[in-house]
Amino acid sequence: MASVAATPARTPNGPGPGEASASFPTVASVPGPQEPEEEGEEEPAEIHLCVLWNSGYLGIAYYDTSDSTIHFMPDAPDHESLKLLQRVLDEIDPRSVVTSAKQDENMTRFLGKLASQEHREPKRPEIIFLPSVDFGLEISKQRLLSGNYSFIPDSMTTTEKILFLSSIIPFDCLLMVRALGGLLKFLGRRRIGVELEEYNVSVPILGFKKFVLTNLVSIDQDTYSVLQIFKSESHPSVYKVASGLKEGLSLFGILNRCRCKWGEKLLRLWFTRPTQDLGELNSRLDVIQFFLLPQNLDMAQMLHRLLGHIKNVPLILKRMKLSHTKVSDWQVLYKTVYSALGLRDACRSLPQSIQLFQDIAQEFSDDLHHIASLIGKVVDFEGSLAENRFTVLPNIDPEIDEKKRRLMGLPSFLTEVARKELENLDSRIPSCSVIYIPLIGFLLSIPRLPSMVETSDFEIEGLDFMFLSEEKLHYRSARTKELDALLGDLHCDIRDQETLLMHQLQCQVLARAAVLTRVLDLASRLDVLLALASAARDYGYSRPRYSPQLLGVRIQNGRHPLMELCARTFVPNSAECGRDIGRVKVITGPNSSGKSIYLKQIYRSLLRLASPSPQPTPPGAVPVSSLIQVGLITFMALVGSFVPAEEAEIGAVDAIFTRIHSCESISLGLSTFMIDLNQQVAKAVNNATERSLVLVDEFGKGTNTVDGLALLAAVIRHWLALGPTCPHVFVATNFLSLVHLQLLPQGPLVQYLTMETCEDGDDLVFFYQVCEGVARASHASHTATQAGLPEKLIARGKQVSDLIRSGKPIKPVQELLKEKQMENCQTLVDKFLKLDLEDPSLDLDIFMSQEVLPAATTIL
Repeated sequence: MASVAATPARTPNGPGPGEASASFPTVASVPGPQEPEEEGEEEPAEIHLCVLWNSGYLGIAYYDTSDSTIHFMPDAPDHESLKLLQRVLDEIDPRSVVTSAKQDENMTRFLGKLASQEHREPKRPEIIFLPSVDFGLEISKQRLLSGNYSFIPDSMTTTEKILFLSSIIPFDCLLMVRALGGLLKFLGRRRIGVELEEYNVSVPILGFKKFVLTNLVSIDQDTYSVLQIFKSESHPSVYKVASGLKEGLSLFGILNRCRCKWGEKLLRLWFTRPTQDLGELNSRLDVIQFFLLPQNLDMAQMLHRLLGHIKNVPLILKRMKLSHTKVSDWQVLYKTVYSALGLRDACRSLPQSIQLFQDIAQEFSDDLHHIASLIGKVVDFEGSLAENRFTVLPNIDPEIDEKKRRLMGLPSFLTEVARKELENLDSRIPSCSVIYIPLIGFLLSIPRLPSMVETSDFEIEGLDFMFLSEEKLHYRSARTKELDALLGDLHCDIRDQETLLMHQLQCQVLARAAVLTRVLDLASRLDVLLALASAARDYGYSRPRYSPQLLGVRIQNGRHPLMELCARTFVPNSAECGRDIGRVKVITGPNSSGKSIYLKQIYRSLLRLASPSPQPTPPGAVPVSSLIQVGLITFMALVGSFVPAEEAEIGAVDAIFTRIHSCESISLGLSTFMIDLNQQVAKAVNNATERSLVLVDEFGKGTNTVDGLALLAAVIRHWLALGPTCPHVFVATNFLSLVHLQLLPQGPLVQYLTMETCEDGDDLVFFYQVCEGVARASHASHTATQAGLPEKLIARGKQVSDLIRSGKPIKPVQELLKEKQMENCQTLVDKFLKLDLEDPSLDLDIFMSQEVLPAATTIL
């Protein structure tokens, strides 16, 4: 509220010389300086998927609320079991699945199974059926062509708009077009993101993007968990409970050095979509290799700093489309655009032979400079933050400048008005002020006198009473009415004109939204590759090679990317699985020799790495290169990262399967062994090809020894029977009978490996090196000794083990036998002493036959 107060000093003889003071704050409350709003306040992203299935083909489209874009996948063939659709669901995790109410049996069965997965995490999607008429081809085309898209200039004619959309959307993919039409119908009906807006406000759509699964490597959620590529943990801060989970110790955690959130999202996307596209992989590696050169370190750090200013542009564009732009959005957008210009200028000085540098140099067009120039010349950032609304700089609009000058001159003018009004008032009134209230106008404000008790006491001759507020009475006078006619509603006029300028500026930005979207895509890509280069520099990673002719991988002196960060000693190992010889590798070895670590070392020492103080490395837990390490190195190469190995050659790998960790869950109602079979081994048996990598550790231990051994042998024999199409299988097992009983057929496809050890007297020395051969014993007693079991128990265990191995009977321990005999004798004596020999009902013959003779037999 604007106010001007005149406070003259009264004397007993009448009014004396007055002393006026004036103040003129803004209408709204004045906030202190605030930081630009970060994208952390945005609502959780949701994905709404629309799918159609017909004649063996899928049509898929989905809407992503995080960037207000629609993604579509061209018509793709799929099996009757809808494996491709399941793969899409696993990758995008939609909030809802929209489809036609008219479906064939396969889709009906699939959706019914999907809806019944109550254990699905984090939550099963909502299944929504729309009438089949909503998926009509022609009506779907009309919805697409008549949509309100901010990225299409308003100056385009209908024909030009059709041609423009045809260059983005393949209208010859009929199922996909119908899926897009159904998706638009659903968005319009549910009003996703604009539920509280006026009905004429449409769901914002900022772009169309193609979504493809071609050349992707298949990895299921169990494998991601086993390889510890991602690991979510509850946030320890009570102030961040609402934010949900944070990333724990994982491959993603140690490689994620991205400076902007969209870079982090892209890195996660790459991790969920490893690819076999060698052109794409090599283009990523070229950028990483460039930034690893010592002379390019300063450039990498400078680019990383600029990327820290790349903010959530889609969220800002969405707010602009809905006319909900906040004050901080302009400052964030301004910094983002100028940082993008800095990236462009830097990339123009870099080798244009690298495609990413060339794309940034060319596609960060002058539209960015135009946007930055407009914002910089129009927006008054300091004034906007001070008044918490959009304000413009001087010399933009002469009319606004004139009204602001008049507004700035009001304090002194109103002070004079208040002084003159006070002279005409009753002498009992000590002071008065002239205030301005938007939409009401100028008012005369005087303090409430003690004599003014009833409403009738408020009447003053020549003044029109308006209202009472905070013990002050507000009136209209002839002079304030003249002020209303003379000055009008300056505040509202200025706001309206500045809002109009903001709308015009928004239109200018939205017309160039395509370049801003491209900035986000390329900047996030650069951010990811700089992060991977930084990790490769710190951890000593090397560039992998790709060989399409090689079926498998070859790794020389590979290391585990997580284990090497926490172990005091690390023994690297090599691995090769790229020939027809030794496609199935059976790994045996003593307990704690590193056999499971060779497969599963990712779980060793993780607690030491996560704990605040380093713990001593327990015997047998020294990290070595593992087959999980082989899986991790392969995975890292397939996302375009450098790898922890001296050399790595990656062949054609289409999938990675594991059976290492049992994901037990009460909600599943399944035993550990059933989960091993149903969720892990069955997937590998049914889906692995000659280009797949399968890692199996201790399968069969969840049931009795004979059945577990038989199932393990049956699974391996199944793969061996495939011959040249057998996948690359690594099996770590303690079932030495698998080899001793010759349960596997002999041939070049099987290779036996063991962990090298050496016996030094009673001690067993582990070398943690893989070599060819078969373990002779598990040496469980050595492990028991290291675990701290009493020597008596260990000695008895070895004795029983030797007796079983030699086929001899197991006799009880003599000391334990004597103790048992004494207990039985004491029990028999106690029973005799409790007898009442004078009892006429006592029958000694019965007592002898039922109590004494059985007890005596037991003692003997």
